[in-house]
Amino acid sequence: MKVRRKIIQIDEDLCDGCGQCVPSCAEGALQIVDGKARLVSEVYCDGLGACLGECPTGALKIIEREAEDFDVAEVEKYLHEKEKEATAQPAQVPCACPSSRIETFASPCEQANRPVSYGAQVPALSHWPVQIRLVPPTAPFLRDASLVVAADCAPVAYPNFQDLIRDKVVMIGCPKFDDVQEYVHKFAEIFSSNNIRSVTVVDMEVPCCSRLPLIVKKGLELAGREIPVEEIVIGVRGGILKQEALAAR
Repeated sequence: MKVRRKIIQIDEDLCDGCGQCVPSCAEGALQIVDGKARLVSEVYCDGLGACLGECPTGALKIIEREAEDFDVAEVEKYLHEKEKEATAQPAQVPCACPSSRIETFASPCEQANRPVSYGAQVPALSHWPVQIRLVPPTAPFLRDASLVVAADCAPVAYPNFQDLIRDKVVMIGCPKFDDVQEYVHKFAEIFSSNNIRSVTVVDMEVPCCSRLPLIVKKGLELAGREIPVEEIVIGVRGGILKQEALAAR
């Protein structure tokens, strides 16, 4: 039923698709679609404007208009379904796609003692898969791990990326084109199910990457955990522009 009430309005001309508003909406009412913030459904927006302060361009504002009434029951159902999707493990069948097969590799020392074709370089990757969407929260390599959560452009831009992931578990993804809310719930499940020691977020200097540390921090909040989080910002020309510890919210 439509009623006159307060609801979010998005100015598409001002929105740059950075996605900082998405994790700030506890009801999951916002998503990035085709590079712009969109309202998923009117019934999911409570009109309180928790997302407003996260928008760096001023593209969001609360207006009053005719809209479907906010529905708490629908929000809970929607978030429950999103959580189920985020925590669902890929089926382990003989013909399963290799990208979803869980593997733990030999330690760097063991690799160094084997004949390989890497020259002086020893691969630092210790596990598979690495895509955030494909890593099950119960993957054995997550136990007692130090995480590196990286934007998928970072390994291409930063020539010494292998040094950042050595002796750590790496997870990569694109916070602009993937489902941000799915990421939030995936990390919440990971933090709840494993004794994660620390998180290093490696993102790029571009605006859309700035949501990655917010996603991790939101996952920590949902899990009720306090874990040291560090952010490393990589420039588009390959250097480290910033490296700092992030304060808990």
